Amino acid sequence: MRSETNRWLVLVLVCIAQFMVILDATIVNVALPSIQHGLHFSATSLQWIVNAYALVFGGFLLLGGRASDLLGRQRLFIAGVVVFTVASLINGIATSSGMLIGGRALQGLGAALVSPAALSIVTTTFAEGRERTKALGIWSAIAAGGGAFGLIIGGLLTETLSWRWVFFVNLPIGIAAALLSLRFIPNTRSEEKPETADVAGAVTVTGGLLLLVYAIVKAQSYGWGDVKTIGLFAAAVALLASFVVIELRSKSPLIRLSIFRLRSLTTSNISMLLVASGMFSMFYFASIYVQEILGYYPLKAGFAFLPFTFGIVIGAGAAQSLIGRLGIRAVTIAGLTIATIGLALFTQISVHGTYWSEIFAGVAVMSIGMGLTFVPLTLLATTNVANEDAGLASGIFNTSQQIGGALGLAVLSTLAASRTSSLTADGVGHAEALTRGFHVAFAVGAAFLAAGLVVLLIGIRKRHVESIDAAVDGKLVAELAA
Repeated sequence: MRSETNRWLVLVLVCIAQFMVILDATIVNVALPSIQHGLHFSATSLQWIVNAYALVFGGFLLLGGRASDLLGRQRLFIAGVVVFTVASLINGIATSSGMLIGGRALQGLGAALVSPAALSIVTTTFAEGRERTKALGIWSAIAAGGGAFGLIIGGLLTETLSWRWVFFVNLPIGIAAALLSLRFIPNTRSEEKPETADVAGAVTVTGGLLLLVYAIVKAQSYGWGDVKTIGLFAAAVALLASFVVIELRSKSPLIRLSIFRLRSLTTSNISMLLVASGMFSMFYFASIYVQEILGYYPLKAGFAFLPFTFGIVIGAGAAQSLIGRLGIRAVTIAGLTIATIGLALFTQISVHGTYWSEIFAGVAVMSIGMGLTFVPLTLLATTNVANEDAGLASGIFNTSQQIGGALGLAVLSTLAASRTSSLTADGVGHAEALTRGFHVAFAVGAAFLAAGLVVLLIGIRKRHVESIDAAVDGKLVAELAA
């Protein structure tokens, strides 16, 4: 049995790797204008720097989650870190847009191996109750904070060195994480070993999701009623339907569909998919707004989102104590309500706005709400799951986040670009048209968060989380008695 010190050392190691993975989901946002000019990306293809990573990440998370249970969590964790690090090197030396997009996709594959293995290591290392709540609180704060911190690091590296260093920075982190994990993380796995890893399932679900996002992106240029758009949507639906059939017939499915009978898991994942759809819009559009409209340099743009990191930490820290007092459902509802209000505040940005009047309030409010949301949603998605399914549950939850973000960004980018193009055609100035396009993105993003709140209110009742609340309260009572 590992000592207390070793358990927390394991947590530190997996949090470092997860921080790197989440960091890379946003670190490129501030560097996007520089990358666009350096590798000659078009305005419509620029989002693929973000979405190539998010889609492959989300598409293969399910395979990564199941593989971590079967082959060993430490083994998959280290393999993912190595793939991620090599892909970062490829991105740093990229000489064309295609090479960079390919490298970002490979990074996504590495992240898909790291994240579910890391989260399942946490959930199998710490017992249910107060100890796991504390560990997941730290996990959520670091993982979520990595998104905001990525903007700062991205701005610093882009301005002082070049955009290539937003990828090179991963090399020393990845090497150190892999070597230390070999020494300190045990290679636990599920006791039951299925016959296959269901590669066919992973390929069909990833291909279907890629086509779905591509169809949404291209609908703006093709037209929603065009035969090409309809064909892409039809192909995406066919692949996703094939995935469901494969899972139902497979002796060793990538996802045992019966796992969705667990109400807390299903509802929390649907809610997270919607939340991520809206949340990604804040980082993507706000970082472009402060550079293209307010004229911020990359470093200043990065620091503009520093309060988000502090807000996440504050919210996640508060969630740990509030869950034991108010219950997990109440804390999640409060967090989502606050986050929705925060994102809605971004609809007030203007061409002649200032940081303190139009950015700071939204960042501060939304970040605290997200901190209050991530901890309980993670608990809902991973608690009451058998140890042999820990990787699967972790993979599903991370998939909801990444796929939600990719689909949301595709939808919001298309809506924002359509609004901007329409206004430009009517003679509105570029800056004004671009800003009003952002208004649409933020408004719809806030609607996604509100929808996530509605799903939670309808899908989760107190009786569905009694065991989770009891586990947290029981551990708290035991600690107080000791």
